[in-house]
Amino acid sequence: MATSLMSGLIASGHSPQQLWVSDTSSTLLQSHRDNLQVNVTADNAKIVQEVDVVVLAVKPQVLREVALEIAPAIRQKKSLIVSIAAGISQTSLALWLGSDVAIVRCMPNTPALVLTGATALYANASVNEEQKDLAENILRAVGLSLWVNDEDQLDAVTAVSGSGPAYFFLMMEAMEKAAVDMGLTEHTARLLVQQTALGAAKIALESTESPACLRERVTSPGGTTQKAIETFQQNGFAELVTKALLAARDRSIEMSKQLGAD
Repeated sequence: MATSLMSGLIASGHSPQQLWVSDTSSTLLQSHRDNLQVNVTADNAKIVQEVDVVVLAVKPQVLREVALEIAPAIRQKKSLIVSIAAGISQTSLALWLGSDVAIVRCMPNTPALVLTGATALYANASVNEEQKDLAENILRAVGLSLWVNDEDQLDAVTAVSGSGPAYFFLMMEAMEKAAVDMGLTEHTARLLVQQTALGAAKIALESTESPACLRERVTSPGGTTQKAIETFQQNGFAELVTKALLAARDRSIEMSKQLGAD
C-alpha cells in the first residue's frame, strides 16, 4: 500500500525528492530508490525529521513498537500522523505517540494498487483543516477519498470497501467456474467475467441511478436475467451479503480490541 501511495503521489505531480520511505529490508529500500527515485533510510526517526506528514503503513501487530520508537520525534516536530493500519484506534495511537498528536486514521483498499482505491478517513480533534486537506490529497492520489465523522464507522468501512474487493473476486470466481462448467474455455470465461465486472462498475459510477434501478433496467420480464435474479433472491442472496458484512465488521471491532492499547 505504501508503494501505491508513493506511485500515486508521483503520478499526480509530487517530486520523488519530497518522499521518504523506511523499511527493515535493505533490498526493498534499494528497489524503491532505483524505481521511484525516492529518499530511503532504515532510520524511522530520521524520516520524522525530514517530512511534515508521517504515513504509518506497517502491519498492525508491529505498530505499537514503531509508534513508541518515533514518539519523541513526533512530539518535537508536531507531525501529522496518517495511519493505514487496520484495527488500531486513534485512542491507542495517541497513547503511544502523545495525547495532542494530530492523527488521521484511514481505511484504503487494494484497488489503490491500480489507483482506483476507495478510502475513508477519520481525524481526531488535534487535526486542523490544513492537515485534513493534506491527508485527503495523499489518499486521493490513489482513488476516491471521503471523511467519516465517527471513528466507529471505520469498522463498517472495513467490512464494505476494505474487504469488499474479495467479495467481488469471489463472485467472479464463481461465475467463471459456472461458465467453464457450461462449456466455455477458461480463457473465454475469465475475459467475459472480468469485462462484465468492469462494465457494470463503470455504468454504476457514471450513473445517478441506484444499483436497484440499474438492475431493473437490464432485467427484461420473463427473460434470462430475471430467471437468474429470482434464483439469487429465492436463495437468500441479500440476507447472506448482510450476514457476511456484519461478520467482517464484528471481526474488525474484535481485532481493534486485541491489537490496541489497554
